[in-house]
Amino acid sequence: MTATLNPWPTTRQGSTDHPVQTLQYLLLAHGHTVTVDGVFGSETGDAVRAVQRAKNLPDDGVVDAATWRALLVAVRPGMRGSAVRGLQEEFALDGADGIYGPKTEAAIRDLQAGIRDGGVAVEVDGVVGPQTWQALVSGLREAAPLSKAA
Repeated sequence: MTATLNPWPTTRQGSTDHPVQTLQYLLLAHGHTVTVDGVFGSETGDAVRAVQRAKNLPDDGVVDAATWRALLVAVRPGMRGSAVRGLQEEFALDGADGIYGPKTEAAIRDLQAGIRDGGVAVEVDGVVGPQTWQALVSGLREAAPLSKAA
């Protein structure tokens, strides 16, 4: 039997905390001006609707699986920016600086190994693609105790 990832969370106006902060960092990575505060308010909703219009998705401000996929940024070692910062915040890494270095890579590889060991076919390559993002924003990181890389 093959394990599956948790479904993408549905996030909308009024949502707070996880995964809103990650959503806001991904919106920043796409060039939208939002405050990263973990609160899905009107500013975040306007940015979500702009992404939805640009990607020909229903313009309803609700972040569903299709909208999450439209927002994803493949993140790999050596990258810098808001998407990396969102990734680091998912792990609550000390000194989240938006730079994908060895500490971030170790945390990602650890997560990917845990996902793979759970029965999901995922490469343990340190590249944060759709499956790794889904595991992070769907709460798998919170459900599966993983060691934090030093």
